[in-house]
Amino acid sequence: MLDIHGPTVELRQRKKPKSSENKESAKEEKINDTPVPERAPKHILFQRFAKIFIGCLAAVTSGMMYALYLSAYHERKFWFSNRQELEREITFQGDSAIYYSYYKDMLKAPSFERGVYELMHNNKTVSLKTINAVQQMSLYPELMASVLYQATGSNEIIEPVYFYIGIVFGLQGIYVIALFVTSWLMSGTWLAGMLTVAWFIINRVDTTRIEHSIPLRENWALPYFACQVAALTGYLKSNLNSYGERFCYLLMSASTYTFMMVWEYSHYLLFLQAISLFLLDSFSLEQSDKVHEVYKIYIFSLFLGYLLQFENSALLVSPLLSLVVALMLAKCLQLNVKRGTFVAKIMKVISVYLVCTLTVTLNIIMKMFVPHKENGHMLKFLEVKFGLNMTKNFTMNWLLCQESLQAPSQDFFLRLTQSSLLPFYILVLIICFLSMIQVIFRRINDKSLKETVTLEDGRIGERPEIIYHVIHTILLGSLAMIIEGLKYLWTPYVCMLAAFGVCSPELWMTLFKWLRLRTVHPVLLALILSMAVPTIIGLSLWKEFFPRLMTELMELQEFYDPDTVELMTWIKRQAPVAAVFAGSPQLMGVIKLCTGWMVTSLPLYNDDDLLKRNENIYQIYSKRSAEDIYKILTSYKASYLIIEDAICNEVGTMRGCRVKDLLDIANGHVVCEEGDKLTYSKHGRFCHEVKINYSPYVNYFTRVYWNRSYFVYKINTVISFQS
Repeated sequence: MLDIHGPTVELRQRKKPKSSENKESAKEEKINDTPVPERAPKHILFQRFAKIFIGCLAAVTSGMMYALYLSAYHERKFWFSNRQELEREITFQGDSAIYYSYYKDMLKAPSFERGVYELMHNNKTVSLKTINAVQQMSLYPELMASVLYQATGSNEIIEPVYFYIGIVFGLQGIYVIALFVTSWLMSGTWLAGMLTVAWFIINRVDTTRIEHSIPLRENWALPYFACQVAALTGYLKSNLNSYGERFCYLLMSASTYTFMMVWEYSHYLLFLQAISLFLLDSFSLEQSDKVHEVYKIYIFSLFLGYLLQFENSALLVSPLLSLVVALMLAKCLQLNVKRGTFVAKIMKVISVYLVCTLTVTLNIIMKMFVPHKENGHMLKFLEVKFGLNMTKNFTMNWLLCQESLQAPSQDFFLRLTQSSLLPFYILVLIICFLSMIQVIFRRINDKSLKETVTLEDGRIGERPEIIYHVIHTILLGSLAMIIEGLKYLWTPYVCMLAAFGVCSPELWMTLFKWLRLRTVHPVLLALILSMAVPTIIGLSLWKEFFPRLMTELMELQEFYDPDTVELMTWIKRQAPVAAVFAGSPQLMGVIKLCTGWMVTSLPLYNDDDLLKRNENIYQIYSKRSAEDIYKILTSYKASYLIIEDAICNEVGTMRGCRVKDLLDIANGHVVCEEGDKLTYSKHGRFCHEVKINYSPYVNYFTRVYWNRSYFVYKINTVISFQS
């Protein structure tokens, strides 16, 4: 016994390392001080294996069932298998049509290399404009889908459209699995994963936009982000072994890079995550090395993405890069000061201030020296959104009128409350947040913290992964309260955090410690509640919402749009191959997909030139003269004009948000603010006047086709001014 414990006593009597050169010896001392755990008995190993096996089986089954549910729901909603190809393609609306059209172009290309080259030098989509579609529209998912479709021989088994949407539905299944695993890792029970999936599916109107638009970039990207969050959660755990830590690190690296490649706005979401990790690093000293390893992943992904995304300068001027570089510099400048001292606290405050200052400074410097085409309209939109500026600009006001860019409605909170998600989320968030604050004050007051927190301690806020998720969900929730479209980033993690909390004995034990429960043994009660509460919630959700889900699958809906089908059929049969069509951007996307004809604009909002085109083409619904409209259309080499009756005669629920109202404000035909001069237009609204067929409109435009919804006019090349 003396021989065994001798080295340990000797190590404990050594002096503390005084400088950074003795860090390695300090780590060795800590390792030697830690007793080697005894090997668990066979029956315990079997129980662990059975628990992991059942949990993994439940996670995979949940993901597969959700993917199959989406496929079945999509089939019943659009009656997809009984449609002709043209009718199927019409179900892709707006920007979704553009993404799928390029997938079709890749399949038609003689080779993959040739297809990529044509997309990179694309001059067959928008008139008078050559675009790098791969870079501008982040078409990497379509490139991979086309490669997989041809490499796997699926062209002999399944139609291209089914393969395409099947991949997206499969990714949504992975999305659910990742949320399942994250909740499981945090709570220690796969029951939390089951509850997460149940809440996610029941609230899918607020958790995903997959039902409205399948090819959206976020539907491709967010599953990878969920995998990254799951890997990060495991990586931050204190009791993780070296093999698990290595696996989480590799998964986190791969998913971070993939996420950054498939979505152009990914670095903004990673910026919020980096802020969360920075605050975690400030509050939890033990995880500092791990957090800085994650920063290295960010830098690697940013520079690799910069190179493979055609030197995308947006990544170099992103706030993520500036923050990570500032954190690295602050790490290098840190002095080895004894923890807990007054000097150490002052240095921590100075370090936080230094990081914030360096981040802003570096970002300004990068924007000064790196040529970039930052989305200036986004900054202007935020200024107007927060009341810092006023504008009459059509594009800005049109964006402000979009439902997804407004504050969330009361219906959103009502839906989350009816499914019991919001009340439990608030309860869990309050307990975790207060426990986290309690831990921070302990650190400030130099109170000793246990190296391993047990269930009896009731300190859930000491776990680093919990601190990270609390900060992250608060940041995402704050943004979702301002812009409703961001709820799709926040609500899935609301499901995960709420499910983790009600299934975690630690959370209930933390609450009982505060309440100083004496009548019943608090540990026993915490274990009982962590099983009973989620079971009751699950049964109530099953009773109330499962019949609704089954009813949705049983109902045979039908997407019926004969006017659009007739229009596309006429274009394919009657319009010349060299024709260029002008109209609303949403309709132009469908025309590009269904016919392949060239258009004047696209429903994309990340390019200033396209935004200006959209605004100019929308003038067909304003009070402008025939000559003005003719000059605008011919400047883009348009040969056909399509008037949509739904826009021309729009009766919007929000007056002032109709396209024609926004155009009148932008053109000064109505009073926008006090003191503005009212400009009376001597011309009627063009979309109305052109239908009457009188001079001068008939001199410039000749109607060649119409139905109940669309009026198509040929733009005359030879103009006759005879009445």
